[in-house]
Amino acid sequence: MGKKIAARRKELGMTQSELSRKTRISRSTLDALENGRIGELGFSRVSKILLALNLELKLHDGNLQRPTLEELLEEDRNDKGLDRRG
Repeated sequence: MGKKIAARRKELGMTQSELSRKTRISRSTLDALENGRIGELGFSRVSKILLALNLELKLHDGNLQRPTLEELLEEDRNDKGLDRRG
């Protein structure tokens, strides 16, 4: 999530300091989040950041199974089949 937040912030031309002022979250906390050095930030802070960057959090059904190796290989074969340059 931190990498996505950093990419979006940069895409918007916003510095960490500007995002810090807008969200009232310290720049050092934002830096730690963007660089994967923070374990827990809390929903309130995450919500402030997402709102400031016009991002949304999407929830997915947790009961979905991960794809099997065979399903991943089949998907890879299908993707390669679509890439026919001639």
